[in-house]
Amino acid sequence: MKCYGNGLSRRGVLRVGFLGGLGLSLADMLRFEALAEQKHYESKEGTAKSVIFIFLPGGMAHQESFDPKPYAPVEYRGPMNSIETTVAGVRVNELWKQTATVADKLAICRSMTHGEAAHERGTHNMFTGYRPSPALSYPSMGSVVSHEFGPRHDLPPYVCVPNQPNEFAGTGYLSSSYAGFSLGADPAAADFRVRDLNLPGGVDGNRFTSRRDLLDVVNSSFRQQQVSDSLDAVDTFYQRAYAMINSDKAREAFDINKEDDKVRDGYGRNDAGSRLLLCRRLVESGVRFVTTTYGGWDMHDNILGGIQGQVPKLDQAYAALIRDLDQRGLLDSTMVVLASEFGRTPKINATAGRDHWPKVFSVVMAGGGIRPGIVYGSSDATASEPNENPLDVADWATTIYHCMGINADKELMAPGDRPIEIVDGGTVRKDLIV
Repeated sequence: MKCYGNGLSRRGVLRVGFLGGLGLSLADMLRFEALAEQKHYESKEGTAKSVIFIFLPGGMAHQESFDPKPYAPVEYRGPMNSIETTVAGVRVNELWKQTATVADKLAICRSMTHGEAAHERGTHNMFTGYRPSPALSYPSMGSVVSHEFGPRHDLPPYVCVPNQPNEFAGTGYLSSSYAGFSLGADPAAADFRVRDLNLPGGVDGNRFTSRRDLLDVVNSSFRQQQVSDSLDAVDTFYQRAYAMINSDKAREAFDINKEDDKVRDGYGRNDAGSRLLLCRRLVESGVRFVTTTYGGWDMHDNILGGIQGQVPKLDQAYAALIRDLDQRGLLDSTMVVLASEFGRTPKINATAGRDHWPKVFSVVMAGGGIRPGIVYGSSDATASEPNENPLDVADWATTIYHCMGINADKELMAPGDRPIEIVDGGTVRKDLIV
């Protein structure tokens, strides 16, 4: 029997009566029903045990990086040349000299596309796999990974180097306890030191333990009377901080000075090199998802000068990271993603720059189950539109999650007990993976 007009089945009506006898409200019943109908999948580690997400804020020009158009008219081609790579027939911008030598390890995706030409909205897409919505704040990929797997080897599951780069790299509707751990300092700084990782002056190990035990007693009593997401987040922060402070291995993971001078020189002793080197140390030690940023790529004017100023340090550091991971046997289990929020306009503008262009742009992926030595998709002759295999944000994020062992169709609970898919309608791009 169906009870029309209220949306409840006969089973639901009977359940209301039963739960009412237990003192539970209709809202409670609906919550339990939502939980029961939620799509559950157990996340198990996939080929990518860790992800390094290198975000280039501002919008990197695909024409001046991984999708050069050497045969296009000069107003589209731009002022720079292209060079060959280790993959036959694949060319990149002339400044990406070191990256060209590791192209056989990369998947260059030249058909990324979405419709958001504003920085904030494009950035939201790339960090969450969702288009922005005024009704809901979606979690970043790093926070979802933190939620699904939790910490490993006394290290946070999600780390932001040097800090959380934007609001869309946060937890969204998930608990604050799944936020990324921000270093609070740049590893390129001469006096680099991670906040909250060392005991304060005058406090030895025994005194620290006594303080922690006392705090646990106070917290236990307080939590019997108060429950909130904020308190859960603080508890999680303290527990992870205790674990890191008490673990020599965890503290060493953040100590870039432990690296051999030759390795540091190979990456470059600058912001790009130091950040990417620290990313490698973190995933090597057990961090599951690391987000870092480099430079400013919003080049509306003088794109030649802007590219010449930004690319060389990143080219050196990025190629060094790929080689280093490969030589250490970590590339097969570590996915490295290089992305920006969108590309740049096909035609050079009146001030010798390029403007925002989300219709087609390039991202680069490597390792962790990504097929090496390929170009995925293509843009048209002027880098204006996708030509083959358009890659939308949902499919891109779903493919990343798949490699990590997370089913993006799984539903997580948003406020109001609303089950929300990790990614809505995404498909794994099987041609991108091994």
